Amino acid sequence: QVQLVESGGGLGQPGGSLRLSCAASGSIFSIYNMGWYRQAPGKQRELVAIITNGGTTNYVDSVKGRFTISRDNAKNTVYLQMNSLKPEDTAVYYCTGGYVDLLTNRRYNYWGQGTQVTVSS
Repeated sequence: QVQLVESGGGLGQPGGSLRLSCAASGSIFSIYNMGWYRQAPGKQRELVAIITNGGTTNYVDSVKGRFTISRDNAKNTVYLQMNSLKPEDTAVYYCTGGYVDLLTNRRYNYWGQGTQVTVSS
């Protein structure tokens, strides 16, 4: 079983920064595509950022230029650096990862339990 554990959430101020970490178990982390989702109260879950196993990144428009996703395969860890925080960034942030078994075309997806980020004065 692959486990993802998020950390680094908490209270941030508008304009401030937080860095989220997602530590993954297992020995095949390097093949996973990884991402961060968030869900605010009363809103649907949205994909915030992704990073492929090849290092390609992409972001939802609302965080472009402010958030950076990165990975350290040696540490089995994915990060989300959040700068210039806004109150609308307040949400539970979830780490997710997955890969496709090319022999069977079966997709495997894994989810962390989430970490709360609150941005307020």
